[in-house]
Amino acid sequence: MESQGETAMTAAANGATVLFVDDEEPLRHAVQQGLELCGHQVSCFASARQAEPLLSRSFYGVLVTDITMPGMDGLALLRRALEIDPGLPVVLVTGHGDVPQAVEAMRAGAYDFIEKPFDTSHLASVVDRALEKRRLVLENRALREELEADSGLDARLVGRTPAMQHLREQLHALADTDADVLITGETGSGKEVVARALHDFGLRARGPFVAINCGALPAEIIESELFGHEAGAFTGAQRQRVGKLEFADGGTVLLDEIESMPLDLQVKLLRAIEQRAIERLGSNTAIALDLRFVAASKEDLVEACRAGRFREDLYYRLNVVTLAIPPLRERRDDIPLLFHHLAREARARYRREIPELDGHRLAALLAHDWPGNVRELRNAADRFVLGLADALPGPGNGFDPPAEGPLAARLDSVEKAILEAELQRQSGSLKATYEALGLSRKTLYDKLRRHGIRREDFVGSDSS
Repeated sequence: MESQGETAMTAAANGATVLFVDDEEPLRHAVQQGLELCGHQVSCFASARQAEPLLSRSFYGVLVTDITMPGMDGLALLRRALEIDPGLPVVLVTGHGDVPQAVEAMRAGAYDFIEKPFDTSHLASVVDRALEKRRLVLENRALREELEADSGLDARLVGRTPAMQHLREQLHALADTDADVLITGETGSGKEVVARALHDFGLRARGPFVAINCGALPAEIIESELFGHEAGAFTGAQRQRVGKLEFADGGTVLLDEIESMPLDLQVKLLRAIEQRAIERLGSNTAIALDLRFVAASKEDLVEACRAGRFREDLYYRLNVVTLAIPPLRERRDDIPLLFHHLAREARARYRREIPELDGHRLAALLAHDWPGNVRELRNAADRFVLGLADALPGPGNGFDPPAEGPLAARLDSVEKAILEAELQRQSGSLKATYEALGLSRKTLYDKLRRHGIRREDFVGSDSS
């Protein structure tokens, strides 16, 4: 865990500033000297009017102001600061008689108050926590603005990690082609979203997009659903029916959960893909189709072929290009941005405002493994916007972030938990751990040393 001085120096290096307002010159001098010794950048002012112009929505810092001053007092400055940005942290300095006013100001939105006389180290500790809150507010705001500025694929496939950037690059390259594509990924990872993006940003965007869930169709009707039938083709077939493949003519068909398709039907599907033509049940007339086939699977189809559950010839025909979607746990850096994106969608659906995502909640998001991937995260975002108590992961997810203490310490605990969990998964392999977390070898070593984590405690028989 970083010391108070290290935290302050980090904030100072990032441009954080403490604005200290008091009409007593000796106190201004003492506070400036004390906070600077703790590593903070400090600007002092004798009046509220002098400090006010420096306040803005982009101001990365904390305002510390005395309450009792001539002219514009500290309470008026507090109100003005919160008009400019309700997320600005304001710490009030009070004399003995000002405490009731300070308590009232806390209800109005002040971050904290500190009584005179005070120890500078205590003020520095309050400032550290206020700066950490401000950093989170500005980061969350930047994420929202980034989402609002995104368009095209960036808005459809949200994420800044190398894996998501590579996926978008592949989609850009493939969208304007008719190449058949196989999409692989765990349950809830967004395979249909990727398939729709291939369609919407390609040459077939004006044609139909037909998604067929091969695992949800009953075996006795799946052939009719795919290829259609003529009247009288079988008992109950009173009218001609156009199948889903024919209906998708001129567009794209998504064969979701392709691994669930019965083997006998895989033969007919292979013929349709190779010939780009189908025959309705009860007919010998071939109907030519202009289609792009996109298949999606949550299983390893190579293993399914070995087990005799999937035809090799169909696998190789579908596997012209493979797009692999990484699970959410392998791109944790995308979680805050993606959560904001999903929360904005939930806001539009439920007509509710998005609550503030504080450090404790962010820690819970980052610590969870998200076995249900983006689908699970979407459900969490929905509950969060609806204001439900169990919105985000908590106890039972393998890590419960501390409920008390400075935010920096809580986030430190989250980082330690993530490192330990990944080392456990990788049986102590440092190389596998820093690659999975997207860290350099040196950075991982530094973090392990800082948290007091021993690789030896996680070494298994297959570690390297």
